[in-house]
Amino acid sequence: MSNKDYVLGVNDYELNRLKFQHGVWKEITDTFLDKLGIHEGSKVLDAGSGPGFAAMDMLERVDTAGEVTALEPSEMYVNYLKGYCSENNINNLNVIHGTVETAELPREYFDVIFARWVISFVPDADKFLDKLTASLKTGGIIAFMDYVYEGLALFPKGGVFDNMADAVRAYWVHGGGDPYIGARLPGMFRKRNIEIQEYYPVAMCGGPSSGVFMWADKFFTVHIQQMVDLGVISQTEGDAMLADWNTHKEDNDSVFISPTITVISGKK
Repeated sequence: MSNKDYVLGVNDYELNRLKFQHGVWKEITDTFLDKLGIHEGSKVLDAGSGPGFAAMDMLERVDTAGEVTALEPSEMYVNYLKGYCSENNINNLNVIHGTVETAELPREYFDVIFARWVISFVPDADKFLDKLTASLKTGGIIAFMDYVYEGLALFPKGGVFDNMADAVRAYWVHGGGDPYIGARLPGMFRKRNIEIQEYYPVAMCGGPSSGVFMWADKFFTVHIQQMVDLGVISQTEGDAMLADWNTHKEDNDSVFISPTITVISGKK
């Protein structure tokens, strides 16, 4: 998956949205990371790191004795992370500009490989997983957080936003991804003799003042029009969905429920 193929785009708005997203989902992500056995001295790969917010959290766990490698196809995000490392005198966060499919990753090198909201966007998830598995030590842990894109809902129901889950799934597919990858991963692990350690769903919900509602707002207010521009939905549908969303946003009793995210880890 190249930078130009990433359906959500790469720009300043998306960088800031990703930073906000990391904060909203940080507690859930940290709980999962704590289960992966990352410790002082570990060698960790963050595959598709974006601007590196999760990589920075993993760097705290490996301390100065370990190392984190951030692999990212976007030159903008790579430069952002390199700048962060330079400004903070970080020497054990390696930043690679490239994709999992094309990068020259060392074989059987990493203790832990992690990818969050990445494998659902790649056009060939099997190739992606094979490449990562080859770079994982025997006994190492590979872990993903990604979608089974069901459960998304906005209450009270009854408006055109009720069709949003279908629209977003079509958006993912248009970009070459799989909105149900989280349900396929257990079988993909077993096919490769990766012993599943953790597998469970997570989701969030809240009203207009909650982090998860604001996270959704930052997505829908931009990406509804992007779906229109790509022909995933019509302009009429997009305008109606956004109007429905904005009406709910003004109602303190509204509730947004996120789509399901599965977390899975396995031992090679």
